[in-house]
Amino acid sequence: MPRVTPRAARLAAWIAIPAALVASGAVVSTASYSAFSATTVNPTSNWTAGSVALSDDDNNTALFTATALKPGSTGANCITVTSTGSLASTVKLYATNPQTTNALASNITLTIEQGTGGGFGSCTGFTPAASPNGTITPANTTLASFGSSSTNFATGLGSWAPTGSGSESRVYRVTYTVKSDAPNSVQGGTASLGLTWEAQNS
Repeated sequence: MPRVTPRAARLAAWIAIPAALVASGAVVSTASYSAFSATTVNPTSNWTAGSVALSDDDNNTALFTATALKPGSTGANCITVTSTGSLASTVKLYATNPQTTNALASNITLTIEQGTGGGFGSCTGFTPAASPNGTITPANTTLASFGSSSTNFATGLGSWAPTGSGSESRVYRVTYTVKSDAPNSVQGGTASLGLTWEAQNS
């Protein structure tokens, strides 16, 4: 067995000291990953779109099915339109798909009023809104002029502005009259058009 000299023993001791320091440093380094922490949290955010919604009480039945008309014939009917949307909006009324033969549409005047009371099939109790919001059709409006001038929201009639804060309704009374001076040429003529209420958020 080789003999260890005093000098070799001292050298081995000096080499052992750095090795011990390295091992100690490893322990300290591992311990330094532990730390105090704190957070603050904002609850989950949510987004929901508002709505505009319209319905009516016609049960998918036309306001009029009038036959055997002659000069002076007249009739009226009411319809209730209800807004249940959550956004403030503006409601306009316009004509859709107007059709006529023998120029009958040009010889039927049309008056549309908005107000309260009554409902589809009966205008009993109907009260027009205060002027100028009661009668929404211009003077001397005919089926033909209404069908050609009010064809979309931009050209529609009316001033109803639901607030969006709950269910709101308006009753519309529609009255037609065959002109007393309608010419013989309208005999056997036909006329038809649809009514569309449209709401757009404001």
